[in-house]
Amino acid sequence: MQKIKIIVSGGGTGGHIYPAISIANALKAKQDNIEILFVGAEGKMEMEKVPSAGYKIIGLPIRGLQRNFSKENLKFFSRLFKSLRKAKQIIKEFKPDVVIGVGGYASGPLLHTANKMGIPSLIQEQNSYAGITNKLLAKKANKICVAYQGMERFFPSDKILMTGNPVRKDLLDISSKKQEAVAYFDLDPAKKTILIVGGSLGARTINNSVLKSLKALSDSDVQVIWQTGKFYIEKVREELSNWDIPCLKVSDFLSRMDLAYAAADMVISRAGAGTISELCLVEKACILVPSPNVSEDHQTKNAMALVNKNAAVMVKDIEAEDKLIGTALELIKDEEKLALLSENCKALAKPNAADEIAEQIIALI
Repeated sequence: MQKIKIIVSGGGTGGHIYPAISIANALKAKQDNIEILFVGAEGKMEMEKVPSAGYKIIGLPIRGLQRNFSKENLKFFSRLFKSLRKAKQIIKEFKPDVVIGVGGYASGPLLHTANKMGIPSLIQEQNSYAGITNKLLAKKANKICVAYQGMERFFPSDKILMTGNPVRKDLLDISSKKQEAVAYFDLDPAKKTILIVGGSLGARTINNSVLKSLKALSDSDVQVIWQTGKFYIEKVREELSNWDIPCLKVSDFLSRMDLAYAAADMVISRAGAGTISELCLVEKACILVPSPNVSEDHQTKNAMALVNKNAAVMVKDIEAEDKLIGTALELIKDEEKLALLSENCKALAKPNAADEIAEQIIALI
């Protein structure tokens, strides 16, 4: 039986990489005779995360344009042309039946080249506001899988499929893991728990908001699991050395997000598309603090998609240091509001997204 060959391209952040790996895993589960190759951007986190998930990856020298004037921008076009040449070489050698773009720099040259060579393509757009790469690629794509309503603003409506964002399978049944989670984080099962995360790299505003409110947290009857991100852990540990707050469980990275979610009564987070999909799946009341440092302010748009359905509370980044922890400590006491947010979150969950996207890819072939 002839092998089906698929290229998955994109990355740059966990929000692009983890859905890509979930799609690849779903494809593997559906078809034994599939060979999958990833194409990413050199030096970006996919070059480490994809091999650790068991897949081969090739890097392109592509980089994004900086918003401010930078010498790096002068190299943009030479890197783009090199990436287009390398993409053509990869496609000629691998001979894919279909290519998949998940957003991020690398998907641009790869899908553009594949489209010119007549190879079918599928785009997966995670956000409620489409990224520039996916908007440019949409005209030639065969199918576009989205996670939010109203994406006809960016893409041809006849190509759009509402699938939701793929999430990690270990999050599908966290309710049974509560006891394990309490033991894992050494928590008091009688106390309420807030989970604070700022993405894989951390979030300065969220961390500063916590540091500014250590007395309020210390005086409260709440325990906190706090992922600071690797860039901020030293500063946080230094600040905490002057305090004795045993209810704070601090680490730079949470390898068991399933247990972190299982332990939490409420979550404070940025509003990346992947994180929001996870929060809906695990049915957690949340306070979203959209990052202002993203293109087209898409995290605010992601957050508002939940806020408008009474499925989340939003605190603006600029107001977070003054308001965030106070808002969280109020909300954690409001059982009725927590239950309502959780229920409305659940209604937005798409637990079978990866399987649905995999079926669409196989149908294209």
